[in-house]
Formats: sequence, C-alpha cells, structure tokens
Amino acid sequence: MFQHILIPTDGSLLSDSALDRGLSLARASGARVTVVAVTEPFVVLSAEARKIGVSQADHEREVKAAAAGHLAQAARKAAAIGVACETIEVENEHPYRGIIETATERQCDLITMASHARRGITALVLNSETVNVMTHSAIPLLVYR
Repeated sequence: MFQHILIPTDGSLLSDSALDRGLSLARASGARVTVVAVTEPFVVLSAEARKIGVSQADHEREVKAAAAGHLAQAARKAAAIGVACETIEVENEHPYRGIIETATERQCDLITMASHARRGITALVLNSETVNVMTHSAIPLLVYR
C-alpha cells in the first residue's frame, strides 16, 4: 500500500488527531513515517500580537522549542505503536511549501493532514495549508476531518 507517509504537525488538537490517524494507517500498511513541523521565519511586520515586541532571537527560540516538543510527542506516539518514525523541523514562510518540499525530498508516497473544514466565505478568505498542499502537490494527500 504505502511505504513512506509524511505527517505535518503544528501541535493543535486537529493536527494531533490527524497524527494519530496517520500513525494508525502507517502501522496497518507497514509504512514508515516522517513527521514534519514547519516553522515560519520571523516577520518584522505582523498582525499577530505575540510577534509584536518580540525579538528575532526570542521568536526563533520559541518556535523551535514548540516544534521540538510537538515532534518529540509524535516520535513517542510512533514508538508506542511500533511505527518507524523520523522527525524534522523545517523553516519556510509558506508552511504548505515546507510540507511539499519535505515530502518530495524524503520520497514520501502519501501526505496525511487535518482539515479545519471551513465552509462558505470563511473558506474563501482563510485559505488553509491543507488546501494549498492539495492544489500544489503531486503527492497524494489524505485529509482527515
């Protein structure tokens, strides 16, 4: 079935649910997984309150520590169910690009990730990373709702 599955994580509840389901799929199909956390670089102009008044060094330390925590949790979950797992943190200003580039470089044959299931005008205005992966990747994508 699948040999190598890429599972992006951001530590959110939806992402954790997709991680659990992706790991179960990997176990059932005998696949190995790579779990990726894509961090965004420091941006001077930002509408996010947490980035205003934060130095670049503080921002980088904070996001790298958070990514390391999410990846460590993913590795523990994979080990607990006997799935071979590699973790990687990559930086990209466009998370979907980081996901696709990692899947391509690691020769993954499937990407699994969560969907926020937005509808209507919200879906048009808030373009999701999942939609971007779906529209820009040649690698099959399994979306968990």
